Amino acid sequence: MMSQIGGQTKQQALDSLSLMTAGAQPIGLAEYQARIKKAQQLMRQHGIDVLYLNAGTNLSYFTGTAWYASERLVGALLFAERQAEAELLYISPVFEIPTLSGFQVVQGEVLGWQEHENPYQLLLDSVKRICHKADAVLALDDSSAFFIFEGLRQANPQQQILSGKVITQGCRAQKSTAELAIMQRAMDMTLAVHKAVASILYEGISTAEVEAFIDEAHRKVGASGSYFCIVLFGSDSAYPHGVKTPKNLESGDMVLIDTGCRLLGYVSDITRSYVFGVPTERQRHIWAVEKAAQAAAFNAAKLGMACGLVDAAARQVLETHGLGPDYALPGLPHRTGHGIGMDIHEGPYLVRNEHTLLAPGMCFSNEPMICVPGEFGVRLEDHFYMTAAGPRWFTQPSVSIDQPFA
Repeated sequence: MMSQIGGQTKQQALDSLSLMTAGAQPIGLAEYQARIKKAQQLMRQHGIDVLYLNAGTNLSYFTGTAWYASERLVGALLFAERQAEAELLYISPVFEIPTLSGFQVVQGEVLGWQEHENPYQLLLDSVKRICHKADAVLALDDSSAFFIFEGLRQANPQQQILSGKVITQGCRAQKSTAELAIMQRAMDMTLAVHKAVASILYEGISTAEVEAFIDEAHRKVGASGSYFCIVLFGSDSAYPHGVKTPKNLESGDMVLIDTGCRLLGYVSDITRSYVFGVPTERQRHIWAVEKAAQAAAFNAAKLGMACGLVDAAARQVLETHGLGPDYALPGLPHRTGHGIGMDIHEGPYLVRNEHTLLAPGMCFSNEPMICVPGEFGVRLEDHFYMTAAGPRWFTQPSVSIDQPFA
């Protein structure tokens, strides 16, 4: 079988790639409206009158309004009950209103505040006015910075403020058919990039050169570049998120490449590990154990079971082979997986003591990395999503250390 590692020039590898975004459909207005209705239903169940959505992922998820979080209060108030005055009310500096209005997908009135005014008082006064009660329960987007909580607390120390996580994660954790389709395309794009980058490796290549190629390759398949990129060779690969001064590639090095892109607001994330040259028996053994742990985690994912049990299944395999236990090295120093969607890391997580029950539409990374300090690390990372019939891979796992791509 022809080797998948090395042997091509950068141009040859780029020429093998083509645009992969044709037909990809963004989230539509109807789905944003359905998300709002689900959030309102959860708010009523939990006794929450108003949910503040801060600029960033949560504002974008529920309203389609893409706006970056900064030191200025920009967001939206979502009311549990449809009010005569408003159901969704945006808050913004006055000078930003024309721009913010242009980004709105779900339309709504914008409350404006001038630079010298207190936006937190404006927010609380609006809640009181629209809810027609002084003791309305306010939930805060769980990604909001502390200064927002502190600003609200100082404006009214008696205001009850809860975490909005039960609402935001309660909606975002289970992906729709439209979301899964976007994520599948993004994963396909990154896997194609992985195959291309493996083919251009040569002895002496630097991690910076590989990272630059990956960014260019992501652009070739239709992304705006790499959303993130980790490239590690040899003993550096034992550090999950890299080292300060990475080494160049040598024959016999373990190669670890972790990268992804963003498509229509959703993120891909795939890691491949393989050897440049001829693997040693030690490398083959650890790689095989990693593959077995990844498979065990996948097979353990059953609807209705706690997320933490998936992590336990992977660790049991590692301990059987003398790795660990728990987070001890050589072994797995971190959780088995994370949720993924609009954020690369989002709840729930595949980690001990995560009691959230697996449900259809939940999406996770599966990456029970093995770190062997002073030698190398192996991380095989693919993602799966839960269906009525159980887990389903977005991308097929590596076949072997010699043939890392299915």
